[in-house]
Amino acid sequence: MTAPKIDDPDFWRSGPDRELAEFRRRCPVAELPDAGFWAVTGHAQITEMSKDPATFISSKGVLIGDVKREVSGNDSILYVDPPRHVTMRRIVNRGFTVRRVAQLAELAESIVATVFDEIDPTEPVDAVDAISAPVPLLIIAHMLGVPGEDIPTFRKWSDAIAIAATDPTDPRAMAAIDFFGYFNAKLDARTAETDPPEDLLTAITADAELTRAEQLGFCMSLLVAGNETTRHLISGGLVALAEHPEQRAALAANESLIPTAVEEMLRWVTPILAMGRTATCPVDLGGTAVAQDAYLVMLYTAANRDETVFGETADSFDVTRSPNPHLAFGIGEHFCLGAQLARLEAKVVFTEILRRWPNYQILDGVEVGASTLLREITRLPILLQPNS
Repeated sequence: MTAPKIDDPDFWRSGPDRELAEFRRRCPVAELPDAGFWAVTGHAQITEMSKDPATFISSKGVLIGDVKREVSGNDSILYVDPPRHVTMRRIVNRGFTVRRVAQLAELAESIVATVFDEIDPTEPVDAVDAISAPVPLLIIAHMLGVPGEDIPTFRKWSDAIAIAATDPTDPRAMAAIDFFGYFNAKLDARTAETDPPEDLLTAITADAELTRAEQLGFCMSLLVAGNETTRHLISGGLVALAEHPEQRAALAANESLIPTAVEEMLRWVTPILAMGRTATCPVDLGGTAVAQDAYLVMLYTAANRDETVFGETADSFDVTRSPNPHLAFGIGEHFCLGAQLARLEAKVVFTEILRRWPNYQILDGVEVGASTLLREITRLPILLQPNS
């Protein structure tokens, strides 16, 4: 069996889960010389790597494309190793605690209701534009203290920066420059305020240890990670429920199952496909010898179908699956900061959709993006309220 084209964005458009499963069973830790990195597809091996940040570091790259470029910790907290990572993460942790996220439930419900009220459910719409994109974007913008009139521009910046992870171009680089210019002014203004609001921007500016470059990197990470991943979770979840109508009906009849269903959507969709690490020394990983300085790509999407963890039903969508130790948020030092927020947003969205439109239909014309970072649906035609 030849190795899958993991570094080819088009590979991810084709629904590669079965091919990745065969590859994982054959060799959960495999060197791909042509790609210039190792592929790690086993759940146990990814867990081991993620819990050992001294041996497997982030500062030399975390994206598949980073194997071919120089990176900087200023780019994002994703590139920072302990102990500095712990210090930086603590700065914004207060905005994402379980208690703080629970306090956002009323805001999330209000935003979802407002967004849904603006949709004509009897006419086809693109669910990405109508549902999946605006909800998380509005919530993270609120948390960053961004005014509503700037949100359309924010989506353009966010999309450009996310796509640039796979396909960097001059226009996308310009979008990043515009983004940093905007937030540089916001940070200046927030620093000058005598009684700033309690939002993430205030938390970032209140810490004297952060350089301005690190502050801007935080803003970028919070904006992109705070809406792109949840967007693709919602879109993928809509498709998964439509493809499993009996499970969708069970959720509509019993809303208490929705949190468990969201965990299964996270496993099934795995919005972040992969992240990379670099070995600091020769290491044995799952019985395979890995050399010092090897670049290893952790394929979360493959690990989330690992039958050694999820059993014979690993390749089945099951909204009642429990326990569900998926790796959609990563694990260890770099566990997703916004995990609880993503769970809340998805819970509110699917609760409201199944209350209003339990029989929605996915229409022809679904489009999947080409990316080595995100499992993204870029267009999702849907009819929320079909004729009875």
